[in-house]
Amino acid sequence: MKLLPVLEKTFRRHKRTVGKSWRMDETYIKVKGQWKYLYRAVDKAGNTVDFLLRAQRDRLAAQRYFQRSMAHNGVPETVTIDQSWIRQRKYLNNIVEQDHRSIKRRIRPILGFKKFTCARILLTGIELMHMINKGQMKNYFGLQRTPAQQFHSLAA
Repeated sequence: MKLLPVLEKTFRRHKRTVGKSWRMDETYIKVKGQWKYLYRAVDKAGNTVDFLLRAQRDRLAAQRYFQRSMAHNGVPETVTIDQSWIRQRKYLNNIVEQDHRSIKRRIRPILGFKKFTCARILLTGIELMHMINKGQMKNYFGLQRTPAQQFHSLAA
């Protein structure tokens, strides 16, 4: 459990840059029988920009998430959010909605989390592997490595 945040920090140094057109949305995760909010963003190409698990769904949580995303990935040119005052387009958020599916597919067998901190840490690992599988880790020396080898290189 303590290793995943360290791996995420290492991954962020080796993460490819993301595009300047972001699609942001939140999805729901069950923790102790209550719904919590997983904020996620992907760029136009479907690459994960950032994610953040929050207990409340309010303006402060969204602002904190957005500031954290910009700190790690730079300022976007456009941001599309469902039912928002920033930019509303009917089908532009389909990319992030489809990306939620792969995360939900891995979470569904867990049947909810017992503790919020455990949920945050495990979701970090799930998101980390999802980004590696999507090819978001820089490839040094032109080597073709499997996702497992890439993950191992983070730990080494």
